[in-house]
Amino acid sequence: MVQFIDKRKKFRRERLMPLTDSQWQVIEKLIDNGRRRQYSLRKIVDLIRRTVRGGSQWRDLFFADSQPYCSWELVYYYYRKWQKEGTWSCVLALLVEKERKNQGRQAQASACAVDSQSVKIGSLINIETGLDGNKLINGRKRHIAVDVLGLPLALHVSAANVHDGEAGKELLWQLDKVSKRLELLRADKAYRGEFVQCADYYNWTVEISQKPPSEQGFIPQTGRWQVERSFGWFNFFRRLAKDYEKTVESSVAVMQIAFIDIILARF
Repeated sequence: MVQFIDKRKKFRRERLMPLTDSQWQVIEKLIDNGRRRQYSLRKIVDLIRRTVRGGSQWRDLFFADSQPYCSWELVYYYYRKWQKEGTWSCVLALLVEKERKNQGRQAQASACAVDSQSVKIGSLINIETGLDGNKLINGRKRHIAVDVLGLPLALHVSAANVHDGEAGKELLWQLDKVSKRLELLRADKAYRGEFVQCADYYNWTVEISQKPPSEQGFIPQTGRWQVERSFGWFNFFRRLAKDYEKTVESSVAVMQIAFIDIILARF
């Protein structure tokens, strides 16, 4: 029985592979300033990735191994520190740029797709929440803009009762920051109106497309199916099954870490 439990623990640990040397070299300069530390930042990043992938609470890191590497408070400290300093944003932007070059594309995108996803919230979450009357979901909305490869260019989280076009405006300034080549935004009819007017300020064209009302189920739409696939990638991260984060800033950080993990797997 003891051997069976040990094998289960080993299996859980090995489901998320630690960062390889090549993966760590890509992001090391943005995370580690070279100062001598008692604990390796590389292993702390692995523990943060494990939490997002496995969906456990931060306190459960202490019980994940019979001999924990460090306290969960230290892991959470670095998670919050890198969130507040914008480190996760910088790492994600770097990885997106490198992956686009690896795929034979220019570093900056010229077109993107925008969409939202309503998700339920965890217990005791009462900041930036609301009811999405269309999907009957009480929680929050994740708003993302992705390029033609499905790589994230802009992320935002709002209450679920905020209209897509209103919250989508928070993506525009982020898009302007990450790409000076951007010309075309693809979206559905929820982004008509003020969103289009705000995009005109940046001299961007907004292409509105929607599946025919008679069609049922998921219908791939040219230029927009990539954003649906990017939302589908979140299904591999239990921390994103619901929005368990107290603040929307933390919700964005968890999304960034998930995308970082997805892109790093390609290196």
